[in-house]
Amino acid sequence: MISLQACKTVISHSNVTVLQRKLRIKSVNLPTILLQKLPNLDLNKNVVIEDFNGVKATQLRDSSRKVVTKEVVDEETMKLYAILEAISDRIEMHRNVKEQRENWNSLLLNSINMITLMAATMAGVSTMGEGNLALKVSSMVLFSAATGLVSIMNKIQPSQLAQEQRNAVRLFKQLKNEVKTTISLGKKCRKQVTEYMEKVLALDRAYPLPLLGAMIEKFPDTCKPAVWWPSRKTSFLRRNKSVVKLSSFGSNNGWNNGWSNELEDEMRVIVEVIEKKDASDYVRLGNAALKLNKTLAVMGPLLTGIAAMGSGFALNGGPWGAVMAVVAGSLASVVNTIQHGGQVGMVFEMYRNCGGFFEHLEEEIESNLEEGDFERRENGELFEIKMCLKLGRSLSELRDLADKSRISNEGFRNEFASKLF
Repeated sequence: MISLQACKTVISHSNVTVLQRKLRIKSVNLPTILLQKLPNLDLNKNVVIEDFNGVKATQLRDSSRKVVTKEVVDEETMKLYAILEAISDRIEMHRNVKEQRENWNSLLLNSINMITLMAATMAGVSTMGEGNLALKVSSMVLFSAATGLVSIMNKIQPSQLAQEQRNAVRLFKQLKNEVKTTISLGKKCRKQVTEYMEKVLALDRAYPLPLLGAMIEKFPDTCKPAVWWPSRKTSFLRRNKSVVKLSSFGSNNGWNNGWSNELEDEMRVIVEVIEKKDASDYVRLGNAALKLNKTLAVMGPLLTGIAAMGSGFALNGGPWGAVMAVVAGSLASVVNTIQHGGQVGMVFEMYRNCGGFFEHLEEEIESNLEEGDFERRENGELFEIKMCLKLGRSLSELRDLADKSRISNEGFRNEFASKLF
């Protein structure tokens, strides 16, 4: 009996203790997640809590336990988020415009070919009998309309415009991921905000959305690589710093921030290979595509114009006018199909963009090599891995290419730097 009474006393005492704890927790009236994060919270003192949006709130606890003040302390993060929103909006705009211009290319091509072939058919049928004046006039009108439509289509190059927007979407997505990485790493400063704003504006200039007054010239004299990044060469000349050898610092047995003399020499050789092989080859291909596009752009309207004149001669009863209209109209359909169905303008833009890609790699490597302060450079080992991924090579393949090119110039003759394009 004595033991049973003792057990009851212990059980009742434990129940009272549990009840008191529940009442104490309930009286605090704090969210569960806050209790988990701040188990030793003293309600009579000021505490600083940071929420998931990067905003700090200074909570002054009084008898009523209310938040008195709340202030934003990380202004650079807010600016980066604003840039991120602008980039997301541009991605959506360029994607919508790309779809629109793809529709332009297909609809205009099909419409022009249908008009041209219908006009050629009318011109051919009109020669089978007399009194087919309506067919001859209709054929001439349709050929004239096709000439105007082909001229407009060749001027704006819808396939090339669509490719420009594809490139813009890809590059804006790349910049968006770069900004997200900067925010997640927590390394934010005013210089980075300015740099990202310059990159956004450079992309806007390189790939404009409007046609009138801002469209990139579709038939330049020569193929020049696309430039979608803010130029850094001016800042290099302004600093007027020569390339400093790493051995002069003599820290960490020839290593400084992941850089060594061997890595610097390797990067210099890679720049030479890119310039002499990859960049020059894509400029050559771009010039070839440009010449073909110019030729086809002249031939299309010329053939439909000849067909329209042939239909006009057929009005006077000449049989050769109808023959000329039928033959020229058929050839015009073939030329338009090759140019816009084969998307020659898109091919030219692709080569131009690839040339810009290699020029950007050259400038990126040179900007690191020309930076005298090694602490301001990007980490050398990380930079080498990035170059390998951008060129589609492994570390051993990149080093082998540098060794071959350095010793016997074999890399310059037989091998390109990039295996990706």
